[in-house]
Amino acid sequence: MKLIIKLVFTLIIVAIGWISEAYFISSHGLFGNDFNPPLNHPTSFHINSLFSDVENFMPLDKQIQRFINRENMAGASVALAYNGRLVYAKGFGYADVENKISIEPYNLFRVASISKLVTATGIMKLVEDGYLTLNQKVFGEHGILNDPKYLHYIDPRIENITVINLLNHSGGWTTRWGDPMFMPTVIARKLHKALPVSEDDIIEFVLSKRLHFKPGGMSYYSNFGFMVLGKVIEKTSGMPYEAYIQTHVLYPLGIFDMQIGGSYLEERNSSEVKYYEPEETFFVEDYRGSGQQVLRAYGGNDIKTLGACGGWLASSTDLLKMMLAIDGNKNTPDILKESLINKMVTPVEIGMSPLGWRRINRQGWFRTGTLSGSSALMVSKPNGISYVVLCNSGSWKGPKLSNDIFRAMEKGLKGIKEWPEYDLFSLDNNKKKTKCRQEIIF
Repeated sequence: MKLIIKLVFTLIIVAIGWISEAYFISSHGLFGNDFNPPLNHPTSFHINSLFSDVENFMPLDKQIQRFINRENMAGASVALAYNGRLVYAKGFGYADVENKISIEPYNLFRVASISKLVTATGIMKLVEDGYLTLNQKVFGEHGILNDPKYLHYIDPRIENITVINLLNHSGGWTTRWGDPMFMPTVIARKLHKALPVSEDDIIEFVLSKRLHFKPGGMSYYSNFGFMVLGKVIEKTSGMPYEAYIQTHVLYPLGIFDMQIGGSYLEERNSSEVKYYEPEETFFVEDYRGSGQQVLRAYGGNDIKTLGACGGWLASSTDLLKMMLAIDGNKNTPDILKESLINKMVTPVEIGMSPLGWRRINRQGWFRTGTLSGSSALMVSKPNGISYVVLCNSGSWKGPKLSNDIFRAMEKGLKGIKEWPEYDLFSLDNNKKKTKCRQEIIF
C-alpha cells in the first residue's frame, strides 16, 4: 500500500514537471543545440529514488552503501533491469557534498570510457544504414579521412588501418611514448603550437610517428583510436559527432539528456554531479595552458577533446536504456540488427578485444570507465540481469575500482529472493511514444 501511495505521489510530481518544461519550451523556442523536441519530450525519463525503497532490495542497498563507505565515495547512482524491465533505480550519497544535495537516478555523471561503447554503437548504426563498412580503410588517399591535413604520415602501414582495427584496439598504437589523449603539453611543444591542442593536432602528432605494431596484429587499448572513430562518424555522416550520436542513437530511444561534458566546474550541467578526488590528490597544469595549477577533475583533462573516447555525460537510467537496446535480449527491441550486435561481442580472433565493450565472458558483457573524480560500470548478464553503476569520486585504485563495484553488486544481487513484476520504464512517456515521434533534424 505504501508503494502505491509513493507511485501516485511521484506521478503527480512528474506530471507537474512535464507541464512546466513544456511551457518553458513553448515560451522560449529552441532548446539545446538547435534541437526542438516535441513538447511532451523535453528531457529524458526522470525518476527519483523513492520508487526503489522496496524491502526486497534491502540486501542490495546494504552492499552499495558499504562499498561507498569503504571506498570513501561521495555518492553513486545505480540502475538495474531484470528481463528488460527497470526494477531498481536509486541514488546514494551526494551529488554536491558541500550543499548536501542527494544523488537521484537522473543525475548526470561523466562516464569516461563507457563513451567508447556509445561511439561503437554509432559506427555500427552507420554500417547498418549502408554508409560504412567495417573493413573500410581510415587513412590514405582512398581512406575515409583523406583530407590533406591527414595525409602527412611517415609510416605507410597507416594506410592499412581499417574501421574494425580502431574498434578492437588493433590500429597499431601502444602507450610506449604515452597516451596522446593525455599529453597536451608535449604535443603542443612538438608541433610548435599554443595550448589547448585540438583533435586534429593530436592526430597530426600521432601520424608523425611510426606505428608500434602491424594493424590488426594484436589488441592494445587505445583511447586515440576511438577519438579517430569520432572523426570517422563526422566525415561519413556529414554531422558533428555529438549531433549524430544524439539524433541517430539516443533520441530514437527517448534519451535526451546525454551530451558531451565540460572540463570545468563552471561548465557543469544543471543536472550534473560534482566530482571528488582522493584527499591526497595533487594538482596538475591547466590543459589550456593558463599556467594555473588545477585539479585533474576540473581542468586537468580536456573533456570535449576526449569526446568519442571518454567525454559523455549520462544518467544511470539512460545508460541502462541504451544498453538494453544493444544487448541482443528479446525482451526489449534493439536499435541494431542481431548480426551487428553479435559482431560487437565476438572478437575476430582469440586475444582480440570486442567492439566497444571492454570484456566479454561467461559472466556477461562488461564496459568500464574511469576518469579523475568518476568511475563507471555497465554489465549485461546472461541470466537477464543488467545494471549500471556510476560514481562521482575517484580512487587511487583507478580502473581496478570497477572490480570492487562488480563484487559489491554481485553480493547484493544474491540477497534478492524475488524479482518484482513491475517495469519503472512504463512510466516513461518518451519510451511509449518513441516510434510515432517525428524525425529529428539538425
